Amino acid sequence: MSNKRTIDLNFDREHIWHPYTSMTQPIPVYPVTYAQDNVIYLESGEALIDGMASWWSAIHGYNHPVINQAMIAQINCMSHIMFGGMTHKSAVELCKKLVAITPQSLNKVFLADSGSISVEVAIKMAMQYWLSKGVKTKQKLMTPFKGYHGDTFAAMSVCDPINSMHSLYKGFLPEHVFVPAPVSKFSGTFAKHEAQELERYFINHHHQVAAFIIEPIVQNAGGMNFYHPEYLSTVRKLCTQYNVLLICDEIATGFGRTGKLFAIEHANIEPDILCIGKALTGGNLTLAATLTNEKIATGISEGEAGVLMHGPTFMGNPLACAAACASIDILMAQNWPQQIKRINTQLQQLNECKKLNSVADVRILGAIGVVELTKDVGDINVAKIQAYFVEQGVWIRPFGQLIYLMPPYISDNESINTLCTSIYNAINEHHFN
Repeated sequence: MSNKRTIDLNFDREHIWHPYTSMTQPIPVYPVTYAQDNVIYLESGEALIDGMASWWSAIHGYNHPVINQAMIAQINCMSHIMFGGMTHKSAVELCKKLVAITPQSLNKVFLADSGSISVEVAIKMAMQYWLSKGVKTKQKLMTPFKGYHGDTFAAMSVCDPINSMHSLYKGFLPEHVFVPAPVSKFSGTFAKHEAQELERYFINHHHQVAAFIIEPIVQNAGGMNFYHPEYLSTVRKLCTQYNVLLICDEIATGFGRTGKLFAIEHANIEPDILCIGKALTGGNLTLAATLTNEKIATGISEGEAGVLMHGPTFMGNPLACAAACASIDILMAQNWPQQIKRINTQLQQLNECKKLNSVADVRILGAIGVVELTKDVGDINVAKIQAYFVEQGVWIRPFGQLIYLMPPYISDNESINTLCTSIYNAINEHHFN
């Protein structure tokens, strides 16, 4: 398949705002004609091995025939119908699947438009729950530094307030309680002082904190920090002890990326509220979900408002739900743990980067590989590095001090080898000193 139409890059440059870019100093964008499996094809003829899975979502690669067929079948019925006062088969089937594969207590599902919105909904759930109980003092959230939860305003308010991309909104966003970021490494020994320090924050702030929100095991866009499962277990224990709800943001880690279906399984815990997105539809359409338990759902429903105060126009979009049903079926029908283990083995090649002076750390977990540099990639010129990767036939998009891989699960060993080698060569040849 190919697309013969020429993409107007001049118009794109003058009028289209891409994520986190300037309109006065635009960086080059690459015109894509189509994508198949784990390869992205550019209009200029290059074929790029995808190391990003379209921001971690396209776990089955592109143009998967089963997902495509599910979407075609849904389009022939309806691509959208309002969810207010109506329902449809794709939404019901999807929610059945989500209830079946998530922790047993999470049996109430709110279908959201995107990951950020699922976090907004989670925050509303927590706030409304306490208000419904007549508790008006719990109006803040607690969360670790280095976290990232999305770009909408409530989600931004629980991103790292100092070092995140949203720090410029300080003073405008609500101010919440931030605790030290986890430091004990995933495969290391858990430092007991972390638990003691966390408890001090709970002792001092639990009366004003509605919920603790955290990315389980992997703090993603805030720095790709892989932390010890016992930190998460400690958070769960303290939330229970001090009457604080626990929100786990699995938007990036859900659906197998860390080697478990959901990262909370590394710590064997159940949150009160769970956010999922990204890979939910296999990267085909935007969709997310916020799941909660009977206690919170009933509490909100019996409160003054009587309803959860959120209802997007495109909530429960049938086309997205059909894609999500197909994606989950594909994942659960195959030996995805073996896929992740195989990718993890191949990603170990990134450890060669430790030999380079400009590399501060290499960390690998599940199907995630991260190389942390000693200085920010942006200082060197991210556009230059991006162009180098395209020349090497790979699609890798660095940010901050990180060059990382989250490839589609279908990626073969040769593809992973090429991605890892390209990162090594990029660092070695561009001298990040």
